[in-house]
Amino acid sequence: VLAEVEKQLAKLPRKEIAKASLERNGRIILTENLMQAMELANYSAPEHMEILTENPFSLLPYVRHAGAVFLGAYSPEPLGDYFAGPNHVLPTGGTARYYSVLNTETFMKRTSIISYTQKALQEVSPDIIRLAEAEGLQAHANAIKLRGEKID
Repeated sequence: VLAEVEKQLAKLPRKEIAKASLERNGRIILTENLMQAMELANYSAPEHMEILTENPFSLLPYVRHAGAVFLGAYSPEPLGDYFAGPNHVLPTGGTARYYSVLNTETFMKRTSIISYTQKALQEVSPDIIRLAEAEGLQAHANAIKLRGEKID
């Protein structure tokens, strides 16, 4: 891998910038097996993840945190950037652990709608009261208790 990186660096017109970036941020990490490699990849939550194995689709179910995943030798990252169609605005710096690629849902406002019947609320009231009191939010617990009084 290191030999290939050096070979590719030599071909770049801005090789000094790329070399400095690799020296500052690049890593070659050897793992015991592919599952360990997937664990490390998920931990780093990369913006782009290329899986270059004989059967890359077999590893796809293990990807939990990545902005975009490129499967196989014929799906290089620039394909996604310039041609294949996914949005190029991806979560960077490990933010793929909790954020997704920019898409139309990013611009949609969503509202949660909650509606319980008296009976349904009564069934779960003890649990809600216990959680609210554990958090020290007595007014929340009281709001449930008051509705329980009205039910009785």
